[in-house]
Parts: sequence; structure tokens; C-alpha cells
Amino acid sequence: MNSIKNIYYEFPKKFWVVVAVSFIDRVGGTLLFPFFALYITQKFGVGMTQAGIILGIFSIFGLFGGMIGGALADRFGRRKVILFGLVSSALSTLALGLVNEFMALYPLAALIGLLSDIGGPAHGAMIADILPEKQRQEGFGILRVAGNMAWIVGPSIGGFVANKSFFTLFVLDAAISCVVALLFYLLMPETKPETDAGQTGESMLQTFKGYGLVTRDLAFMAFLGAGILMGTVYQQMYNSLSVYLRDMHGISSQGYGFLLTVSAITVILFQFWMMRLIKRRPPFLMMAFGTLFYMVGFGMFGFVSLYGLFALAIFIITVGEMIVLPTSQALVAKFAPEAMRGRYMAVFGLIWMVPATIGPGAAGIILDNYNPNLLWTIGGGICAVSALSFYALHLRLGMHSRFNPAPAEAGVAVA
Repeated sequence: MNSIKNIYYEFPKKFWVVVAVSFIDRVGGTLLFPFFALYITQKFGVGMTQAGIILGIFSIFGLFGGMIGGALADRFGRRKVILFGLVSSALSTLALGLVNEFMALYPLAALIGLLSDIGGPAHGAMIADILPEKQRQEGFGILRVAGNMAWIVGPSIGGFVANKSFFTLFVLDAAISCVVALLFYLLMPETKPETDAGQTGESMLQTFKGYGLVTRDLAFMAFLGAGILMGTVYQQMYNSLSVYLRDMHGISSQGYGFLLTVSAITVILFQFWMMRLIKRRPPFLMMAFGTLFYMVGFGMFGFVSLYGLFALAIFIITVGEMIVLPTSQALVAKFAPEAMRGRYMAVFGLIWMVPATIGPGAAGIILDNYNPNLLWTIGGGICAVSALSFYALHLRLGMHSRFNPAPAEAGVAVA
């Protein structure tokens, strides 16, 4: 308890406001979206290939939404963009639950993808605004703990509600997003630095042209490429895995929800310890190390059939997740100039958006037409390539002062 108290006082109050509202928002998201592939295949009687196309549309338009949101966050501020994203995604998600024709999902998925991801880059930029560099990796780790506390609540309730009424999940998600928007409006001030695009006279067109500077940062783009490989496999945990476990091993939505709860509990128990252990380790090397855990964990699904071993695979994946996700977000903040944090965070979204676009459809082709276990064998191989790519970045960039871990403070031992 003393350790938790000390951690609380190490970080500013604005950071804890972001953590609290993010927790509530993630509860709403985890009620619904882990079960969305199940919803589509069950309600509309389609296979995982068709469901994967719908999920891919979400991601394609989410990419555009993130790009728009990143530029708007640098131009007009983080707070306004986040509030708009919360309210608009609540309304569009509720509309999604009212659809009764499969073909209507296509345009609606495009609209929801565009709106639901518009605030994502602003969230990342806001954390980078609030926290000094030496605290960012731990700060993103704390956000991971809050998010995974939501995974304990959300999937467990969501799996139970999904067995009764999928539409109720849509209603709950929309209501929670509106509550979060109200809390954010009342409690969170703007954090955008005064020196960035909005104060330098930069036009909106020039702000969007700033994405060209991001894409010419070749080191950042190499980092992004390695992350996309990793993310293509990681995304399977939240879409095709539920369908695979149901069809191949007869595991219900509640059983799948419990596996996600195993992941959440692991993060809550060990994330603080993990961040203190690795925060002064070379970040690209930690990315490679964490991705190796993905390789082992996802590869296991192709070879094991006992529920306990599925839980062990999730635990192994989660160890990698505790290393990879906070480290990757802190690295983006290191890459990004202060005035371009929103746009760098938006482009960083490709690490999840591209995999979410191509991953479900590709997985659906394998699950529907080939030996389903092949999906996890291929996934393990992709993770191995990603880990080698991060290691190559460590060899190329690891000694650069820009990416060296912060030196230990006086009197503090390096882990």
C-alpha cells in the first residue's frame, strides 16, 4: 500500500484524471468489442471471412480518423478532439446495434471507424504533454494497469450479457462513453503546449502536410514496420481467437472472456514491477524481447488443446504485452518533436490499424479454408521476424542519445 501511495504522489493530478476517465471508457469498450466477431457471425449467419472484412473496414476508416484527429489535436488542442470522439462514437455505436441487414454494416462500419478513433492520438499526446520524459514509460504502464482493470470488469460482464442480449452491450457502451465525455469536460483542462501549431500561425493545410515530415523520419518508419508485423499477430487475440476457440474447442463466450480476464489480472499484479525492472533497459532491445513472448504464446494455440494451457498461453502473451506496449508508446514520444506529438501518435496508430485491417480477413481465410492451427504457426513465425527487426533497430539506433534510457537518479539503483 505504501508503494501504491508513493506512486500516486509521483505523478501530477491531471495524469490521474486521464487514468480515471480512461478506465471508465475502457470498461464500456471491453463490454462489447471482444465479442463483436461473435456477434456478427451469430446474428447474421456469416463466416469469419465476412466478419473479418467488416472489422477491416473499421480499421481502414479508423486510420483516416486517427490521421484527422492527430492533426486536429496539434492544431486545436487535445481536449476538444477527445470530447468530440467520445460523443460521436457513442451515437454511432448505438446505431450499430440497431442494424438488422448485414449489408448495412458496411457503410456504418466506415462511419464508426472514422469517428471512434479520432480521439486516439490526442490521448497519447496528452500523456506526453503532462509527463516529463523520465516518467512517460511508467505513465503509459499505469494506463495499461487501468485498462486491464477494465478488462476484469468488461469481458466478464460482457460475456454474461452477450448470452442474453447483444443489443444491451451496444446500449451500455454508448451510455458509458457519454458519461466519460461529461467527466472529461468537467475535470480535464487543455494540455497542448503553447509553442505548437496552433500558436505558430500554421494553417490547417500546413498542419496536414506535417505528415510528410513524419513519413520522412526513416528510423520511425522502420520502427513502425516492425511493429506492424507484431501487431498483425497480437490483434488476433481480440477477434479471430474467440471464433477459433468456439469452433475448434467448443469454448463459449464466457470462457473466452475469462481468458481475457487472466490477461488483465496479470497486468494488474505485475505491470508496476515490470516497468521498474525495464525502464532503464535499452528500449528497442525490450521491444525485441517482448515480441519473443508473443511468438511463444500465440504459437502455443496451434499445438495445445487443454483450457489450462490456453490460459498459460494468454499469460505468456501478456508478459510480452507488459513490456511492448508501454515501451512502444514511450518511444513514439522520443521520436516526436513537441509540436508534432499528435501527428506522430496518429501515424503510430498504424501499428494497430494496419493489422486490424488485414489481420481479421487473412485469419478468416485460413480459418474457413485451411487447417485452423496453421494460423498460429504462421503467427509465431511473423513474431520471430518482428523480434529480429526490433533487434536490428537496437543495433542501429540503440546507442543514440535520443533513445538511451534516462540515467539513474542519485541514490537510486538501476534495476
